[in-house]
Amino acid sequence: MKILMVGGGGREHALIKKLKESRYAPEIICAPGNGGIACDARCFDVSAEDISGMVKLAKRENVDLVFVAPDNPLADGMVDELEAESVRAFGPTKAAAQIEASKVFAKNLMKKYGIPTAEYEVFDNPQAALEYIKSKNEFPTVIKADGLAFGKGVIIAQSMSEAETAISSLMEDKIFGESGSRIVIEQYITGPEVSVLAFCDGKTVKPMVSSMDFKRVFDGNIGPNTGGMGTISPNPYYTNEIAEICMEKIFVPTVKAMAAEGRPFKGCLYFGLMLTNDGPKVIEYNSRFGDPETQVVMPRLKTDLVDIINAVIDEKLDEIDIKWDNGAAACVVLASGGYPGKFEKGMIIKGLDKSGGAEGVTVYHAGTKLSDGRFLTSSGRVLGITATAPTVEEALEIAYDHIGKISFNGMHFRTDIGKC
Repeated sequence: MKILMVGGGGREHALIKKLKESRYAPEIICAPGNGGIACDARCFDVSAEDISGMVKLAKRENVDLVFVAPDNPLADGMVDELEAESVRAFGPTKAAAQIEASKVFAKNLMKKYGIPTAEYEVFDNPQAALEYIKSKNEFPTVIKADGLAFGKGVIIAQSMSEAETAISSLMEDKIFGESGSRIVIEQYITGPEVSVLAFCDGKTVKPMVSSMDFKRVFDGNIGPNTGGMGTISPNPYYTNEIAEICMEKIFVPTVKAMAAEGRPFKGCLYFGLMLTNDGPKVIEYNSRFGDPETQVVMPRLKTDLVDIINAVIDEKLDEIDIKWDNGAAACVVLASGGYPGKFEKGMIIKGLDKSGGAEGVTVYHAGTKLSDGRFLTSSGRVLGITATAPTVEEALEIAYDHIGKISFNGMHFRTDIGKC
């Protein structure tokens, strides 16, 4: 069996490592991959967003399956193009991926089908948006770009001046291009956040174990949002009782709603939840595995991932029993100095073995390249140091202990993952 993984970050590395555990012993190739992934898979220099190039690669390499992991190629219809060429693919179609690609679509879907979420209004005119915020005069307020924005299209404005800056940046300066042509202005809600990934085959939904993502760049949850500075699993706030409520009021209704809209969702659906005083509410949907949530969820998966993928594609998810480890996992991200702003690349990473790992933990490469036998930094988030243990506290202790053995110029990480 040969599998092509599309992407080149920590999420893809975690998925590849889990696929390598399969009893089918698949040959794995990846495009574009990164320095660490190159130690686990044969990599090809094809951009994750190059749909025609990826289809050609899949056919040339005669792969049995393509796993489309990132958001942009899903939103642009890579799965549709692969299936049109009779290539088996894991991931939602372009129509189904709209649940992440358009915040407006997602919010309207929840409103139509009674799925709990924060109150909102949609605007395509900056002046109208400002007048609405002035009339409400409620701060903080949440302002979201409609389209994909590298995970950074959500701004929490604490004042009218911050709201004005946010609207101007998104709608007039177009800092995220056309993604900000429409915006969602949303009620600010509070409570613990929970990330739940779920396998879906268009009819059946099977949630994975829960996790908690820490997005702010600095200790104490301060500073700008990032793609994620660390994660733990399970989420301490996600009880069995809350899980049952989410299944009944959010997970199943969402999958049914997508099917009713003629957009059956097949793949991994990410539920970003907030546990408010009024019950769980959806903050956002993602149409794929989260990053770095995948780095703590996949190590806890006991069922063969290849079997699950096939069940999803063949719409037989109800026939498979998915089992999870009862312990815990923790991931701490090592980032480049300056991230999520400007940062330097090409820093030599010390403390890794020749395969890019470290004994006692799993090292997922998010932004590295391999040059002359050395691993160099190549992006903002560089490595994810993941440990498993019976408890989250023990897993964090192991992860942080190993971080002390790894270094590169400008290396930055949070010291309080799992503690706030």
